[in-house]
Amino acid sequence: MLKRITAVVAIVATTLLACTKEPAQTQKLAPEVTVITVAPQTIAYAPTFVAQTESSRQVDIVARVSGFLDRIAYEEGKLVKQGQILFKIDPRPFEAQLAAARGELAAQQARLTTARANLDRVKPLVEQNALSRADLDRSVGQFESAAAAVYSAEAKVKEAELNLDYTSIRSPVTGLASRSLQRQGAYINSTAESAKLTYVAAVDPIWVTFSVSQNQIAKWRELVEKGMTIAPANQNYTINIIMSDGKPYPHTGKINFADPSFSQDTASFMVRAVIANPGKVLQPGMFVTAILGGGVRPNAIVIPQLAVQQGPNGHLVYVVKADGTAELRPVVVGDYQGDKDIVIMAGLNKDDRVVVEGVLKVASGKPVRIREAGAASAAAVTDTAATTGTPGTAAASAPARK
Repeated sequence: MLKRITAVVAIVATTLLACTKEPAQTQKLAPEVTVITVAPQTIAYAPTFVAQTESSRQVDIVARVSGFLDRIAYEEGKLVKQGQILFKIDPRPFEAQLAAARGELAAQQARLTTARANLDRVKPLVEQNALSRADLDRSVGQFESAAAAVYSAEAKVKEAELNLDYTSIRSPVTGLASRSLQRQGAYINSTAESAKLTYVAAVDPIWVTFSVSQNQIAKWRELVEKGMTIAPANQNYTINIIMSDGKPYPHTGKINFADPSFSQDTASFMVRAVIANPGKVLQPGMFVTAILGGGVRPNAIVIPQLAVQQGPNGHLVYVVKADGTAELRPVVVGDYQGDKDIVIMAGLNKDDRVVVEGVLKVASGKPVRIREAGAASAAAVTDTAATTGTPGTAAASAPARK
């Protein structure tokens, strides 16, 4: 009996000892991580701005003559062509005025004909001393007065023709026409507020405007002075547009205006680009993202965003040193590069090994094991499956980076 009890105690002691040693051995295993080796590269320097589209030529349509609005001749909100009739004012009063002006012109032309004939008769008689010099002067005066009256009547005819033409209100540009501010049958007073009928906004090409702050300008100048950014030749920047749904706009624009002074209210100045819009996809007033292209950033350090952590005093990354231990290093981050990467302005050097996966398992000053690329991908799949319950979803969306 005593021997049996002794054997049981020995087995229990052995089991307890084995359980004690296994965690100790497990704790000695360094965590596996995936790293990338820093390699400076030349990348595009493309700051982004919140921008708004604007018509390249928006024209208010205003009545030049008073009268009753006879017809609205366009489809509101649709594209209209240059020269297309938009509104028609009742032309009958202006047709009558034109007829009266033409009648007056005919009468003055008849007077001129009579005055010319009279002058032609008087001249030889004066030369023969049959009539006095005063008769000649009187005839000359009548002729010149009749000629002046003809000029005045011709001007009235031209004015009446213009007023009649103004009853057909045409679009001065090709663009999108807004709603009509007046309805058919309304009286339009050319000298009152009712004279404004609508507006037409040209949309091809279209303008894209955005503001650049004083701080951004100072930052650009500093980067250029330090050689961290190279501007394009002759400041020939390009503008690319990202639509509100995240899709890129197919056409590229050029800057055609920059405000020479800063706004006192916003401490920024306005920049305007012109961009082709043949499909009328862009319309005035839309908010888009403008990407300023043309500059480059030489010797840039780019790492995945997942490697960067936010600490109480700034951004941090883990770097694997030559002895295999992890070092927590502060960094200064710059612009985002694509959807997954970020530019590091300071804190990293060439050939530094930065931890990308397994960051949460790393402790500063502790050793780590660098995972092979294939093993890293498999671990990523396993971690995602364990978290979401959906196996195999991580490999396609987030491939391992060396």
